[in-house]
Amino acid sequence: MSLVFKAFRNALFSVGLALAVVPATAQLAQAETEVNIVEGYAVHGYDVVAYFTQDKPVVGDDRFTASHEGANYRFASAENRDLFTADPAKYAPKYGGYCAFGAAMGRKFDGDPNAWAIVDGELYLNLNKKVQARWKENIPGFIKGSENNWPLIRSIADASLEASTPEGVTIGAQ
Repeated sequence: MSLVFKAFRNALFSVGLALAVVPATAQLAQAETEVNIVEGYAVHGYDVVAYFTQDKPVVGDDRFTASHEGANYRFASAENRDLFTADPAKYAPKYGGYCAFGAAMGRKFDGDPNAWAIVDGELYLNLNKKVQARWKENIPGFIKGSENNWPLIRSIADASLEASTPEGVTIGAQ
């Protein structure tokens, strides 16, 4: 086998390997930007079912976990985990657990598990209690703004959103 052929074969193998790895890496990066994951868990490891069943934030337990849309969730009990796996859309927070006010502003801020609200059967998180107080001044308007913006920003990292606002994003309550 000639030296030129070996070099060509190795180059082709490298290109093929790169083409196989890039889509997998892109999918992982997209999942990480669409769901707010902190220390390996969505919602900082809080039990999303407990917001609905206990009307308060409850820290989850590593013994009770489930995955949904590329994110890992923790639960306080096996019962809560099973409720989640039966209907994850019912319990998963809106906007991937990012701040609802931030989504209305065209940004993806962290969602604080202690700054939460259930509105029309949906779990919303905000950056902190101060931001949540502002959000509560016009919940329907901010939800409308977030619903407009989320499809446009969901797959974009916040650092990119800070640098440039995507076309079609509206700022604030609608």
